[in-house]
Amino acid sequence: MNNQTTIPTLESLAYLPYLDSEGNISEDIQKQIGVYSIFNQDKILQFVGYSRDIYLSLKQHLVRQPQNCYWLKIQTIQRPSRSVLEAIRQAWIAENGVTPPGNVQQETLWTKSIDAKPAMTESEKAQYNQSDELGKTKILKQVARRVEAEIKEQLRDRGVNMDVRFNPKLKEQGLLDLK
Repeated sequence: MNNQTTIPTLESLAYLPYLDSEGNISEDIQKQIGVYSIFNQDKILQFVGYSRDIYLSLKQHLVRQPQNCYWLKIQTIQRPSRSVLEAIRQAWIAENGVTPPGNVQQETLWTKSIDAKPAMTESEKAQYNQSDELGKTKILKQVARRVEAEIKEQLRDRGVNMDVRFNPKLKEQGLLDLK
């Protein structure tokens, strides 16, 4: 697709499984530029995004929202053009008739690092409030590791077999994001 090409309708694109039979995201889309739409198990649109590497973006979304990532529709383009990508994204959202939850009220859940701090227990909160900076960092890392283990268990339950590694530096802030 080039800058002059008409925008494909979301309806005209085939549904693709989010994960292949081995539990991986298709490597065919690595380093591909384009727009993607993510659907839940019932094929209800959850999020529309665009990326310079669709594969990496899909991996991030899967980690952040494993229960909502079952089907995809993708349109790749050859050269990066934010205006073309944004036009396709807006057209697909408009075609859907309703803005997907991941593009409005749940946007941070789809696009930002996972904040592990809300998972702190009462005793961890009390410890955190009484700690110095080093102590606070240790508690945040501990909470982040616990949330990471829960996420990895959810991914295993979904049949995901990809290597999922989180950025260790962010854990010190109580945040989780892929490395």
